[in-house]
Amino acid sequence: MKSLRIIALALIFITAFSCKQAKKEAEKTTEEVEETVEQIVETMEPQVITFTMEPKSDSNVNGEVMFTEEDNEVIMRATFTGLDEGEHAIHLHEKADCSSADGKSTGGHWNPTFEQHGKWGSEDGYHKGDIGNFSTDSNGNAIVDFSTDEWCIGCDDDTKNILGKAVIVHQGVDDYTSQPSGAAGARIACTGIIQ
Repeated sequence: MKSLRIIALALIFITAFSCKQAKKEAEKTTEEVEETVEQIVETMEPQVITFTMEPKSDSNVNGEVMFTEEDNEVIMRATFTGLDEGEHAIHLHEKADCSSADGKSTGGHWNPTFEQHGKWGSEDGYHKGDIGNFSTDSNGNAIVDFSTDEWCIGCDDDTKNILGKAVIVHQGVDDYTSQPSGAAGARIACTGIIQ
């Protein structure tokens, strides 16, 4: 009878221990699942960065540029005021340095693939910074919308990562043929893309 009680107690102990161990494993698995879900949600949320444009070359141009990355595509939306009516060029330049009065501290167009300057998407080649031209209204206001899967915000691919670059608005129009920059004239607004 005594041995029967010992066996019964041993079975109860083993069952209790097994349940406690299973509960610990379940808690550990739940924590791992929650961490994984958090990581997935973080990667699904669009990354957004916004910058204010600085006037350059004695211009009165102001504006804001917003970059959003979602589903492996970067969308650039820019709004400007204080421009002359007509067309102006906009490019990404290689350095996020707007310190000079003429904007030339940003260097040349961002061209990590060493292509000729040209119109975005041209079979003859184009810089990753060759966004193109946009038009202003009679009040000097403009909105620029541009999107591409050839850019990223903070990824490990140096041929796509736009961080550390600058947005430049030019006084003139990009002719898409003059090398190396399209003869677009003075740099009249600048912002550095630094996160």
